[in-house]
Amino acid sequence: MSDVWNTKYGPRRVRHDPPVIAEAIAAAQGLSDDAAEQAEIAASLMGVTVEEAAAEIKKLSTKRRPITLTSTDRKGMARAVVVERRPSRTLVMNRGAASR
Repeated sequence: MSDVWNTKYGPRRVRHDPPVIAEAIAAAQGLSDDAAEQAEIAASLMGVTVEEAAAEIKKLSTKRRPITLTSTDRKGMARAVVVERRPSRTLVMNRGAASR
């Protein structure tokens, strides 16, 4: 199918976003825990060198990751609790109100 086609409601277009290296790294992290293997997998998916993929993994690893805690309920079965840290909102004051 082409990027634009006509329907009874009018022309429709498909947005095409090429994949980015961050998506390949996320896929690689789901497949392996080793950073070297993740770099190889991401490099093969994106067609870049292993060094470029390793550099991107290092950049992305500096961001905070969610913390996973495990707790048990009354029946003794474990369940996962995911705690995500979100940045606090910054307040933007109205310039006119600040000068009063």
